[in-house]
Amino acid sequence: MINIRCELEKDYNIVENVVKGSFKNEEFSDKDEHNLVNRLRNSKEYVKELALLAEVNEEIVGYSLLTKIKIKNKNESRESLALAPVSVLPEYQKKGVGSTLINKAIEKAKNLGYTSIVVLGHPNYYLKFGFINASEFDIKPPFEVPDDVFKVLVLDEEKFKGTSGVVEYSSVFFE
Repeated sequence: MINIRCELEKDYNIVENVVKGSFKNEEFSDKDEHNLVNRLRNSKEYVKELALLAEVNEEIVGYSLLTKIKIKNKNESRESLALAPVSVLPEYQKKGVGSTLINKAIEKAKNLGYTSIVVLGHPNYYLKFGFINASEFDIKPPFEVPDDVFKVLVLDEEKFKGTSGVVEYSSVFFE
């Protein structure tokens, strides 16, 4: 059984190893995701209720983080969330850990009143959670990426109406 809970400070070292381990063989990784997590924890965009870990037999095997971002156009700025990173140890991948983490993160974000989540990731994986190409809402990343890897999930259609623009990530993403 997969147990999902919020991370605690005592989990930080284990989470760092999980994040490192889950990206060590990934082709499209800068191998710095664990440092990104540490920087995000110390940023004003960090939401502790949205830093989740997955346990199997009381062992931490996965981690996901949602942090605040803005979607800005020339008229307004709207708050949203970024899903990054999602980490699952290789031996637990393709066993439902990542999906369970993401579904719980979506549920918690919705309950906290957030209107949307953006993700930069595999073009097909995030479709099953309801993410669609962000370009369909005229939402763009602040850097060049293929259209099908930058996606958005609308959590509250009414509040999200009219949202468009360029995503502004926390500056720590670029350190």
